[in-house]
Amino acid sequence: MTKAEILKLSEKENIKFLRLQFTDIFGQIKNVEVPETQFEKALEGEIMFDGSSIDGFSRIEESDQTLDPDLNTFTILPWHHQNGKGTARLVCDVKHTDGRPFEGDPRSILKNVCAEAAELGFKMVAGPEPEFFLFLPGPDGAISLITHDKGGYFDMAPVDMGEEARRDIVEALIDMGFDIEASHHEVAEGQHEIDFKYDDAVATADKVATFRLIVRKIAHDHGLFATFMPKPIFGINGSGMHVHMSLFKDGTNAFYDPKGAHELSDTAHQFVAGLLKHAKSYVAITNPLINSYKRLVPGYEAPVNIAWSMHNRSPMIRIPNRRGNGSRVEVRMPDPSCNPYLAFAVMLKAGLDGIKNEMTPPPPVDKNIFSMSERQKKALKIDTIPRNLREALYYLERDKLMKEALGDHVFYQFLDAKKKEWAEYISQVHEWEIDRYLGVY
Repeated sequence: MTKAEILKLSEKENIKFLRLQFTDIFGQIKNVEVPETQFEKALEGEIMFDGSSIDGFSRIEESDQTLDPDLNTFTILPWHHQNGKGTARLVCDVKHTDGRPFEGDPRSILKNVCAEAAELGFKMVAGPEPEFFLFLPGPDGAISLITHDKGGYFDMAPVDMGEEARRDIVEALIDMGFDIEASHHEVAEGQHEIDFKYDDAVATADKVATFRLIVRKIAHDHGLFATFMPKPIFGINGSGMHVHMSLFKDGTNAFYDPKGAHELSDTAHQFVAGLLKHAKSYVAITNPLINSYKRLVPGYEAPVNIAWSMHNRSPMIRIPNRRGNGSRVEVRMPDPSCNPYLAFAVMLKAGLDGIKNEMTPPPPVDKNIFSMSERQKKALKIDTIPRNLREALYYLERDKLMKEALGDHVFYQFLDAKKKEWAEYISQVHEWEIDRYLGVY
């Protein structure tokens, strides 16, 4: 859309407020809202804000930043059209006041890696599968872990009590321009999944950020609390966000080769090799919480094994059984708490490293790794991802490619924040310790 078209549509739909949306380095949505008197100024990228107030953004002495809107992301919010007055939003890039992209802007970081792919002739498309939990409020209205249903995989109402809320979420997403492919109850009680069609990497990251906002809003309208925390309840499956990725070149899927091994091109094999090589370091970005690693443990279908497969879901990478333009790589370890812009950036960077250096992946493992002994896995040279956030940060800090992907600003800000998070965590006394030790020692 052009600026003139946005202004005309805003007048027609009686849009009174415009939200300028962006994310911090941890993936939390932020926004500056302006009234209709400031729409033209906003569309020109002239709205400023104090970046020093955003975690990981700017120091106090260089705090002024501007929001440069992507006009193609203009959308009227479906729940903000009350009394004939509406609110719309635009996703923005964060820039310095002189027009330079801000080094700490996650969206610009992803754009940079996509530009690197474009220099090789590639365009990445991605399709995520985000999962989430819906909980009832506690007796005092506070957040609780009381699930709203006792449903399981693909169950329907009345067992699936979240069906009505999920349908309203889907309708809101469609109103926001999403192409929804499916929605269903997941394995755990109170757990759900909504899948939307793939798009180019930046547009998909925009959608993941918006998706989380919409899910929380509609759940709240139904008296429920939605969370994308990876493992809120011990003993049941956690929430993941499997990411399907393909590279296209000249409008054709670059991962497909009818004459190649497994009908995959050399490019696909090299991309997989790069993903496997850097998995131990980028997992800190795709799985950024201490809680993320409570999900990544054996026994809950979690993809902890650094391997790839054509058929089974026990390795961290699976090749779905589609070929032609549907050829793709599914990375199964990310979770929905990640910053989607940074997660897509580091995975794409790793895959491109495999292509540039013509890496060869190990043979695919088509047996169930979950049932293998440690000796069997060692014989097949199957490694595992880090066991906790501290270990993941160790590998991230030593991976020069990941530093190059994220840039110095985000790389060091992220490491510093997460090291502090870990230090705070290990200094706490947890309920498990009380239950285990208090009456014994």
